[in-house]
Amino acid sequence: MEILVPILSAAIRSGTPILYATLGEILTEKAGVLNLGLEGLMLLGAFSGFTVTMVTGNPWVGLAAAFCVGMAVSALHAFLCVTMGANQVVSGLAITMFGTGMSALLGKAYVGETIRGLGILPVPLLAKIPLLGPVLFNHDPLVYLSYVLVGLACWFISSTRWGLTLRAVGENPRAVDAAGLSVVRLRYAYTMVGGGLAALGGAYLSVVYTQMWVEMMTAGRGWIAVALVIFGIWNPLRAALGSYLFGGVGALQLRIQAAGTTIPAPLLLMLPYILTIVVLVGISVRKGKGILLGAPAALGQPFHREERD
Repeated sequence: MEILVPILSAAIRSGTPILYATLGEILTEKAGVLNLGLEGLMLLGAFSGFTVTMVTGNPWVGLAAAFCVGMAVSALHAFLCVTMGANQVVSGLAITMFGTGMSALLGKAYVGETIRGLGILPVPLLAKIPLLGPVLFNHDPLVYLSYVLVGLACWFISSTRWGLTLRAVGENPRAVDAAGLSVVRLRYAYTMVGGGLAALGGAYLSVVYTQMWVEMMTAGRGWIAVALVIFGIWNPLRAALGSYLFGGVGALQLRIQAAGTTIPAPLLLMLPYILTIVVLVGISVRKGKGILLGAPAALGQPFHREERD
């Protein structure tokens, strides 16, 4: 079991940026808005978090800046999709292209630069628990925050009045409107918060995980997060397990390379993405058989008060 501890610990750290993006997308999609711009949001978050941390010397300010950038860009997505009724898929893809290009352009001068980000902060007593302690409680503060967010998201969505409203906005926005609540405001709010969390996941990569800026450093994690929302059936706890699973596959391929295997490195780098394809194929088969349910009924559908069924 001891040999698994470093692999499982690495899986937690590697899966944390994916988890933040997945949690953000769950909130967004629960409100009925599809955002395929996670990759772009994560890149913008990684760049803004890195540069602000470099300028201020404070990683928490950098992380806050990344969250705000994610909210601002997602507000544009909400304006296009919620207010203007634009195609949500096209808008999301545009955000991905914008984030990819803008972060590459602005980040050219910072490639290879390093910063002093957040370090490891073991939890007293808990970190000394055999096996479990080093895996779960010997990480940076953002990993612990992700634990809290998963629990809060589960509780909020399933056990609170606001969580019920969130689910209703994604399932039956007309019922929410009839209850006197603003569907537009709710969709704006959850789209922006979800985008902020996705950008925070990107900032984790540059401010905590690597503490440096590398162009395209998200390496497709935003797309994996989109797939994990479906894999987790819009459930935060399942999403966490899925994120750590994918993080573990990524960490495992790095260790296999370090061990001096004869397997070509490009094939090992493909492992997380091959797993993503396998998962999506399996989900599609189950859905075709009528087994998979859980997607919000109004996901991707614009809402206009003046329209009537």
